[in-house]
Amino acid sequence: MVFQEIIGKTIEELQVGDKAYFSKTLSETDIYQFAAVTGDFNPAHVNEVYSQNTFFKKRIAHGMLTLSLVSNILGTQMPGPGTIFVSEAVQFKAPVYINDTIEAVVEIRDINREKNRVTFEAYCMNQHETVVLRAQGEVMPPKKKP
Repeated sequence: MVFQEIIGKTIEELQVGDKAYFSKTLSETDIYQFAAVTGDFNPAHVNEVYSQNTFFKKRIAHGMLTLSLVSNILGTQMPGPGTIFVSEAVQFKAPVYINDTIEAVVEIRDINREKNRVTFEAYCMNQHETVVLRAQGEVMPPKKKP
């Protein structure tokens, strides 16, 4: 059996202004599974009674769970499989609640072909069109095998 490697877009296939999108409704199960994988059982995420006494008045999704939707785009769509994160800066702008539908958008802002680096900006928006997250970062797109 021959294994065919799936490779995302190389730097030659990308252009400044390219965009990609991903949308997901974050369920209570998603939040508990994220807590289980990361060990982050902060009661603001998993305890309804506790969260009622917080600034948000109900449970919120982990910020990093929301940010992972950006990672989804970079690793599966643009540039896609084989992409390596170099850096990322993020601002959490508004809470994400259970059953919010979050759309993540990634846009290429700069390309350094010599260093094989792509600079991106991203944001996540809920179903009410409230921006809940903004991020900027740099990735290395995959290189094609000779």
